[in-house]
Amino acid sequence: MEDRLLSNQQAFEERSQEQSLRPKLLKDYIGQSQIKKNLKIFIEAAKIRDEVLDHCLIYGPPGLGKTTLATIIANELQVNIKYTSGPAIEKSGDLAAILTTLDPGDVLFIDEIHRMSRSIEEILYSAMEDFCLDIVIGKGEESRSIRIDLPPFTLIGATTRVGALTAPLRDRFGVHCRLEFYNTEELQAILKRSSDIYDCKIDEESTYQIAKRSRGTPRIANRLLKRVRDFAQVKNNGVIDKNISETSLDLLNVDVLGLDNIDYKILECLVKRYDGRAVGLETIAITIGEEAITIEDVYEPYLVKEGFIERTARGRKATPKAYLHLNEYYNKS
Repeated sequence: MEDRLLSNQQAFEERSQEQSLRPKLLKDYIGQSQIKKNLKIFIEAAKIRDEVLDHCLIYGPPGLGKTTLATIIANELQVNIKYTSGPAIEKSGDLAAILTTLDPGDVLFIDEIHRMSRSIEEILYSAMEDFCLDIVIGKGEESRSIRIDLPPFTLIGATTRVGALTAPLRDRFGVHCRLEFYNTEELQAILKRSSDIYDCKIDEESTYQIAKRSRGTPRIANRLLKRVRDFAQVKNNGVIDKNISETSLDLLNVDVLGLDNIDYKILECLVKRYDGRAVGLETIAITIGEEAITIEDVYEPYLVKEGFIERTARGRKATPKAYLHLNEYYNKS
């Protein structure tokens, strides 16, 4: 029984550490410097005018801190924040139930906002512009429209696919924040902060090794840190040095540029299976046994950014850099 209680306590401490990895204020948020500067101005201006902050759209690849930034905005405004996601709002009643519980000035965060249905999106228009809801209840001749007044609030929408948003919805956001991939130095700073929270010893070279294999993404950097910490605790008395970090990352099948097994499958599909020809996304997905949306949202942005593949009108193509990385001969013709 005592062991079970100890195990539960350790699990609780682990979850607390996970939460503490997320910074609470803009001054603690590492990276995205221009976005931070702009948000600081927008937030201060809203406070001076005693108005709610304009609706914000935060977009970019997964793992760059969209949810964290939304929480920080609410903290800086000193208001409550409520979380939901696009797929979770199935009916107009779901949206009404959320919006009517907001207090004046509160923040509503909708993750994956591009996955909201068009019918829900249209109801959201009046909520964003006029702070009211126009809902039709009943069916046929007995149907009637009712208007519900809402308190002023700030909607923060997050998406990995900003192009999937309709123009009317996208245009109703006054503040647009496009999150960029992080550089190695920024990721090293994040890793140093995380290691202090985890109370694990790590040297400068190890933070560099982990950072450069983290695909410019804080979420991946923290995940790799946790796994390297596991190896260090078992094999090196909890100390993360260059040797343990490199060995651990190699065992995790993450190469020096951050490419993992799925990345290699994608590149080998383009280079070896289809001999460098342009290949459609669905064909790649079927060939490697991965969902097309996962390839497009998770893997492809980094591979394009690093110059391993390029998008063409006919499909995806491997670049000379991809051939070089796979030690394959590149035929220019």
